[in-house]
Amino acid sequence: MTRNSGYALLAGLAAVLVLVSTAVVVGVSGAGGGSAPGPRRAGSADPASSATWVGTWSAAAAAPEAGTRDGFADMSLRNVVHTSVGGTRARIHLSNLFGERPLTISRATLALAAAPSNPTAAAGSMRPLTFDERRSVTIPAGEKVTSDPVRLRVPAAADLLVSTYSPTPSGPVTHHPHTRQTNYLAEGEHTADPAATAYTRQTPFWRYLTAVDVWTTQAEGAVVVLGDSLTDGITSSPGANRRWTDFLAERLRTERDAPRLSVLGAGISGNRILIDGQDYTPNNGPAALDRIERDALARTGVRTVIVELGLNDLLKHPRQLDPAAVLDGLRELVRIAHAHDVRVLGGTLTPFAGHGGHTPRAEAARQAVNDRIRAGDVFDAVVDFDAALRDPAHPRRLRAAYDSGDHLHPNDNGYRAMAQAVDLALLTADTPARVPAAHH
Repeated sequence: MTRNSGYALLAGLAAVLVLVSTAVVVGVSGAGGGSAPGPRRAGSADPASSATWVGTWSAAAAAPEAGTRDGFADMSLRNVVHTSVGGTRARIHLSNLFGERPLTISRATLALAAAPSNPTAAAGSMRPLTFDERRSVTIPAGEKVTSDPVRLRVPAAADLLVSTYSPTPSGPVTHHPHTRQTNYLAEGEHTADPAATAYTRQTPFWRYLTAVDVWTTQAEGAVVVLGDSLTDGITSSPGANRRWTDFLAERLRTERDAPRLSVLGAGISGNRILIDGQDYTPNNGPAALDRIERDALARTGVRTVIVELGLNDLLKHPRQLDPAAVLDGLRELVRIAHAHDVRVLGGTLTPFAGHGGHTPRAEAARQAVNDRIRAGDVFDAVVDFDAALRDPAHPRRLRAAYDSGDHLHPNDNGYRAMAQAVDLALLTADTPARVPAAHH
């Protein structure tokens, strides 16, 4: 090597070192152990890295919580949520969707749970959260906010603790009522307490929190499940993460050649395609047609949506027993998703003979809807939940081994069977030609 070529090589190495050090400085500003580099868009990969922002957990804001006109002033809320994929940084999404006044969160933290469903934080994992580099944030009524990222090594299939504190009255509280998970409340400001000593009150609700994202190499995108109580896992074992979406996430993490996707829940018990919950009193939430963009298509890294809806349209008053109307609603969901370049898998409607809402006319409507779904003119691909759950000897009923006891909702074994019914290869296949919009 000549002296001149050696100098050129050293100069080139120096330039590379300058570029690398500059990138590190830019990407590590902020509180809580350092902020992550911001994504170019939700779910987009950094060209210099295989990491990307992906949602690891979500829940749909379902309704304003009854009796919370003044919110939870001078109280700390600790939500316990379960990840589907891990990462090296994390951020949260908070919602004041059903609020009528601005909601001030003056302190918020994120931590790993010391043990499953445990409100105590793992040692050294507590991170203070900021919003535009400020500890306090005020969320206008009907709006949402995303925290700045913090460095935290988040495992897959682990529980996170998201704690928030509101110093002043606000309300009603935006919540998700059917969590199958115990969450916690404390008097006063205890968001940064690693111990759970102050969290003496328990609740089955998730409040304000609607999503957690991770900066990850474990997934390239997310599949969001838009559904009703079956997706909410309303009859699954409490605190055990045995919803069918949890079993699907497990398959995606462990099965050979499975797509690298996280799983995000967007189920609301009682939800319908066509009609809102009356005043949201039953916590049935906005109609799926009104919430698909917010609860599914806006999630970080969404690649595919699975739709598990339709039974409540047949069951709840006013009943919609015209199969064509239900099918039109399903096709409209697909049209909306396709406008966002998102693939849609659709589930057949599951058996419910023996349930109090079962009638011959409702059964006929269910069969008619399922016939069109299986024919392939509604969704990009089909998940045959009906075939997975029905009793072969009595196909209008759930198989006894899968029945929670009400002849409508599956038990843990049934939820596992629903997850097994998904052909994982279909989650990332190319989206076919656009499904027509609703027929009139």
